[in-house]
Amino acid sequence: MSSFSIWTIGCQMNVADSRRLAESLERYGLEAADGPHAADVVVLYSCVVRQQAEHRVHGQLRALQTMKAARPHMKVVVAGCVSDIPDWQRRYPFVDLIAEPGQDLTVRDRLIDLLDLSERYRFQPEQAIRLPGISEGVTIHQGCNRACTYCIVPSTRGGERSRPPAVIVDEIRRLVERGTKEVVLLSQIVERYGRDLRPRVLLSELLRQLDEIDGLERIRFLTSYPGDFGRDLVDAIADLPKVCEDVNLPIQAGDDDVLRRMRRGYVVDHYRELIGRLRQRMPEIGLSTDVIVGFPGETEAEFQHTLDMLDEFRFDVVHVAMYSPRPGTVAATQMSDDVPREEKRRRLHAVEDLQKRIATCINSRYLGRIVDVLVEGTAKGRWYGRTRTNKLVHFASAAPVAGQVLDVQITSTEPWYLSATPCT
Repeated sequence: MSSFSIWTIGCQMNVADSRRLAESLERYGLEAADGPHAADVVVLYSCVVRQQAEHRVHGQLRALQTMKAARPHMKVVVAGCVSDIPDWQRRYPFVDLIAEPGQDLTVRDRLIDLLDLSERYRFQPEQAIRLPGISEGVTIHQGCNRACTYCIVPSTRGGERSRPPAVIVDEIRRLVERGTKEVVLLSQIVERYGRDLRPRVLLSELLRQLDEIDGLERIRFLTSYPGDFGRDLVDAIADLPKVCEDVNLPIQAGDDDVLRRMRRGYVVDHYRELIGRLRQRMPEIGLSTDVIVGFPGETEAEFQHTLDMLDEFRFDVVHVAMYSPRPGTVAATQMSDDVPREEKRRRLHAVEDLQKRIATCINSRYLGRIVDVLVEGTAKGRWYGRTRTNKLVHFASAAPVAGQVLDVQITSTEPWYLSATPCT
C-alpha cells in the first residue's frame, strides 16, 4: 500500500478535509498518485446537497467499480456527505469504507486502521514536502443543529462539533510556516463555533487569537447564518487588522412566508438590520448571499419579493440555485415540488440578470482606485488575486509575485472581475 488519490466535490469544507487527509497520508509514507487509476487507495469526498453534485458522485463511484474489478487490491473510501448509507452500501458493495455522518473528523484514523498503517512508518513533518497553498481552507466546526426544511446537511454531517482553539491555531501556524498567507475558516454554520466547547468559545474570540499569528496576512470565514451573527462578530471584522471585510450571509429567499416554510428562523427585516449594522461599521464591506428559487409553493409574488430584496440590498455576489428535493428532508417528504422546472429556470435567469446589472454598477466604482491584492496564481498569462472584500483582480507583471500583497490600480471593470496594473 504505497499511493493514494483523493477525488473531491462540493463545499470548501470538503476541500479542506481532503487537504488535511492528504497531508496525514503523506506523513505515513504514502505518495499521491497521478489519479485513481494508479492509486492503491482512493478516497472520494462526496457532496449530495445538490442533485447535480450527487449525480457526479455516483458517476465517479461507477468508474471506481470498474477500476477495482481490474485491480482488486485497491481500497475505496467514501467520506464527506452521504444521503443514505445503507442504500449506498447495497448499491456499492465494493466500497471498503463509508464514513458515517458525524465521523467526518475521524476519517484519517479510520482509514489508517483500514490500511493497517503503523506509527513507526510515519514520516517526520519536515520530511513531508507539500507545495504551500497561498490561501487554505481550515475546518473549525462540523455539523448543524438547525432544521431548515430543504437541507440535508444535518443528516449527512451530524450534530455540531467544534475543534479546540489550540488545535486550530497550531494547524494554521504550520500552514503559515509552509507559505500560506490567508486562511478561510470553514463550517456549515460558522457563527456556532465553540458553543459546544467547555469552556465556551466564541468565533470572535478565535478570530482574535488567529489575528496574532505572525506571518498570516488575511482571515476569512464562511458559511454564516443571519440568526447567529452577533454584534461581537461585527466588531471583530471591523476591528481586527487581518480579518477581511468579506461576509457570505445566505438569505435564501426575500419573502417571509417562504422563509417560514424553509424554517430559516428569521424574517427579512432581521436580515435588513444585520446588513445595516455591517455597512454602518464597514461601508465598503463585500457581501455575498445564497438564494433558492422555486421552493415549494413559491408564488410569482413571493419570487418578486426576492428580486426586490436583491435590488434593495445590492450584494456583490449572489449564488443562485433552483430548488431540488433532497431525499429525507421535510420539504421532500411533506411538501409538493410544485414549481415547474421551466419556471424555476426562468426565475434563476431573472436573478442572474438582475445581479449582473448590480455587480456591473458596484464594480464600476473601482475604476481608477488603488487596492491591495493577495496574489494567488496565474490565469491566461496574467496574475490574479483578491482584494480584502473578495474582488477578483487580474493584472500583468513579469516579476514572480505569487503570495505577495501588492497595490494595484484598477484600469477596467467587469461584473465578475477587475483588471489592473501594479503600482510602482
